[in-house]
Amino acid sequence: MVIVEDIWAEILKESKNKISLEPDSESLFQEKILSCNGLDNSLSAKLADDLATKEYPSEILKEKFNEVFSNIDLLKKAVIDLKAVRERDPASSGFVFTLLFSKGFAALQAHRIANYFMKAKQEVFAYFIQSRSSAIYEVDIHPKAEIGYGVMLDHATGIVIGETSVIENDVSIFQGVTLGGTGKETGDRHPKVREGVLISSAAQILGNVEIGKGAKVAAGSVVLSDVEA
Repeated sequence: MVIVEDIWAEILKESKNKISLEPDSESLFQEKILSCNGLDNSLSAKLADDLATKEYPSEILKEKFNEVFSNIDLLKKAVIDLKAVRERDPASSGFVFTLLFSKGFAALQAHRIANYFMKAKQEVFAYFIQSRSSAIYEVDIHPKAEIGYGVMLDHATGIVIGETSVIENDVSIFQGVTLGGTGKETGDRHPKVREGVLISSAAQILGNVEIGKGAKVAAGSVVLSDVEA
């Protein structure tokens, strides 16, 4: 069971510990964590500051992002994503560094925002978020792609996920991975990645193929057909 408040309490504890070790970091933690009234507010503020432009300044984005993360199901997905990084990334030392500094985690939450507004028929804003996320985080996920929870985008630079892609729960994807089309198909033309899959760096998975539950795709692979569970 995911308890959002418990994770937020842990993030507050980690932040205060980091300040005690590095006092110069206090203003960072104060602005991004300690002055916020919950994970939803902190996450919205962090993403808004990252993605703001003169057309969509940070305060406007914070309002719109708070709308998304006031949805408890989407906030719980963010929490499960945080837990996935801590459990699967040996470099992870807790939640707060992932929240503040992981561009893979940030890009995934930005996609959840874009997907939310795409489904709300606000296509211009959805594509704006995709474009800004691609520019800032170097991760390009189409707003219509469907992604489950407990997903880890590790390092994340250069990941591309196409429009009709489906990624189920507890999937790990490393840098440089493409879930793309072959250029010979229309309609439903992108990969379906089932639960628990690991896709290593620079793998190229092309076309409407299925990567079966629990499969591991090796680094540098080119996958053009289904992979068994």
